[in-house]
Amino acid sequence: MRFALFLPPGLAEGGKAPALYFLSGLTCTEENFTVKAGAQRFAAEAGLALVAPDTSPRNTGIPGEDDEDFLGSGAGFYVDATRAPWSAHYRMYDYVSRELPQFVESSFPIDPDRRGICGHSMGGHGALVIALRNPGRYRSVSALAPISNPSSSPWGRAAFSAYLGDESPAWREYDASALVRNAPLDLEIRIDLGSADPFREEELMVEQFLAACRESGQRVSFHLRGGYDHGYFFVASFIEGHIRHHAAALRTGDASAGG
Repeated sequence: MRFALFLPPGLAEGGKAPALYFLSGLTCTEENFTVKAGAQRFAAEAGLALVAPDTSPRNTGIPGEDDEDFLGSGAGFYVDATRAPWSAHYRMYDYVSRELPQFVESSFPIDPDRRGICGHSMGGHGALVIALRNPGRYRSVSALAPISNPSSSPWGRAAFSAYLGDESPAWREYDASALVRNAPLDLEIRIDLGSADPFREEELMVEQFLAACRESGQRVSFHLRGGYDHGYFFVASFIEGHIRHHAAALRTGDASAGG
């Protein structure tokens, strides 16, 4: 597995930086965010490290792993697959939530007690799910155009069927709209969405997640951005607000900080 790491300048000797883990979307590698989002300048100003993992294993030899945009290479969906042949390699939930932080925080000057998570599209789904399933592990969470109800979306259903088998309670463990109903977080989630996103209604279903948040009392700062679509111009336009959202929580240690 490959990942990208940005360390903010000016770290004092022996000092450690808070880190924002950024999860990318379908068809992406660790390079999309680092090259296209323009986040490094804002992270440097805020004193944040950025950690951007790849979106799936690569070159596993699984038949068909490169055939579809929504399945296999570039499309790990941040789940731990339980169905063969994917289960031998596709364990992105465990990788992002446990293995990667352990490696990064033991190998680089990263503070293990000040950690945030963010993502775009499939990565927004991953960020929401990982934060909701691990309360207290992340001091801040946000998402840009997240796949918010994958159990009901075509992309999500195709991936879950392949990785997890026929529809079952296991699907709910990776569906933010289901998780937030039972276990809201004691912090504010930030979400940005473009009003002209072509995947808004059929694939992203952010409104379903917002409705679930209202039912459970989960606090959300939601921003609908007029005229923006799903691409990286959208991400680059609003990543500064997300960096500030995380910096406010990670600098002060206040898990309820907004942005």
